Amino acid sequence: MTPLASKPVIGWEETRPVPHNHQFTPYLQARHGHLFMDDIDLAQLMLDSESIPGIGRHLGSPLEIIYLPIIRRKITQMRRIFAEVIADTGYQGQFHYAYASKANAAEEVIRTTLGAGAHHEMSSTVDVDIARLMIARGLLTPERMVICNGFKGAGTLYANNILRLKQEHDNLIPVVEDLGELAPLISSGLNFNVGLRQKCYGHHDNEADMDEANSRFGLDVADLWKASDYIQAAPNLQLKMYHAMVGSQILNREDFVNWLKPPIELYARLRQRHPSLSIFNFGGGMPVAMTLNFDFDYHAFVRLLLSTMQEVMSRYDVPVPDIMGEFGRYTTAEHGAHLFRIITDKENGSPRPWYIIDGSIMTSFPDSWALGEHFIVLPLNNLDQPFQQVQLGGITCDSDDVYPPKPSQSPLYLPVNTEELYIGFFSIGAYQEMLGGVKGSKHCVLPEANELIIDHPAGSSPQYTVISGQSASDVLRNLGYATPPAG
Repeated sequence: MTPLASKPVIGWEETRPVPHNHQFTPYLQARHGHLFMDDIDLAQLMLDSESIPGIGRHLGSPLEIIYLPIIRRKITQMRRIFAEVIADTGYQGQFHYAYASKANAAEEVIRTTLGAGAHHEMSSTVDVDIARLMIARGLLTPERMVICNGFKGAGTLYANNILRLKQEHDNLIPVVEDLGELAPLISSGLNFNVGLRQKCYGHHDNEADMDEANSRFGLDVADLWKASDYIQAAPNLQLKMYHAMVGSQILNREDFVNWLKPPIELYARLRQRHPSLSIFNFGGGMPVAMTLNFDFDYHAFVRLLLSTMQEVMSRYDVPVPDIMGEFGRYTTAEHGAHLFRIITDKENGSPRPWYIIDGSIMTSFPDSWALGEHFIVLPLNNLDQPFQQVQLGGITCDSDDVYPPKPSQSPLYLPVNTEELYIGFFSIGAYQEMLGGVKGSKHCVLPEANELIIDHPAGSSPQYTVISGQSASDVLRNLGYATPPAG
């Protein structure tokens, strides 16, 4: 694998125009000066959305785009890769794709992941309510596993709601993070397959290193063995899953698998004692393209992971496990985009001109200022005109409402001609809206943008659903101003 360059590539990095048919990503392409998402002209959505069948009205700026076909594409891609490597290597276990709902819990996202055949992972009591709604709609079907992560101690709403969900969906796997979480399961009298989560976040060379991890999640090695014995002794519990998450957005496949090796060894030892154990859940960490120079060989990662599993299980003389991943960012990052108009450009005595958008960067993409995260930024129109290096600013009065984020050394180029110029932030579909607060009141009381949900089922025309954003009255009501002023 080629290491990711030190400077993330976040957009076009030349002063010359973008050539016709230039492919930025598998789904973003320049055509005759406009940016297309697959076959959808994003500039037309901003400039002439009234003429698009299924929309029929001007959407305005800013606008959030939810493009559901990419979610199905990502799920299909990963399942295909695992299937190919399993066939090539003769691996005897299965692969289970689970969607980590904390990345984006919007109805259209959950509906799409379930429709694409994903199992469902959750982490809070409201997640259980969402699952029950999906069951009632026939989308969360009996063969789908529901993996219950997160804190669920005795007496909590989450623990009680899990017991309630078990009455409606038998294929439920609570993943124990603390010994105290076992008591409600045992005393319920309900038959549960149970998972155990290892405390192993980060780089560890052995079991002792895992115990030293500064992590609030998971059991240390001693408590893991205690929990497995308690489960074996309980008449209504059976150990089914071992959960080991070592990181998020891991860009080096060798590191990824090496960090998993101590948990893999521990799984093998657990399996010797507990024959019911059959699923190794490596959790999250699968990277996805957040920038244009992203480089990760998924096939090579899966091959390395499965060959490591085969080697370790052979040494311990136990069967290879089924493999589960909890794909959150990987599933949803690329399906989301946020479009803005450049409302002014100004020199202001700065080294590079400031381009100002009609919205906020820091509230729309909290990770950009909180973590220095990079996202792809491209113009929707004027791609066939000259570019210049610029600084991008939001309309709020906050000094952090800028892009690229302050620690970044990545240059940002946008067209010199800013007349009716629109731009898009891409790969923002995971976490950003959830962190910013859906329908919540934002910094500088900026209303939330309209959303356009786009679906494109095979063999049909694109389908558009508009979800209205916030009005000034909505924002005022959120803040306790029950009677907004007239006018």
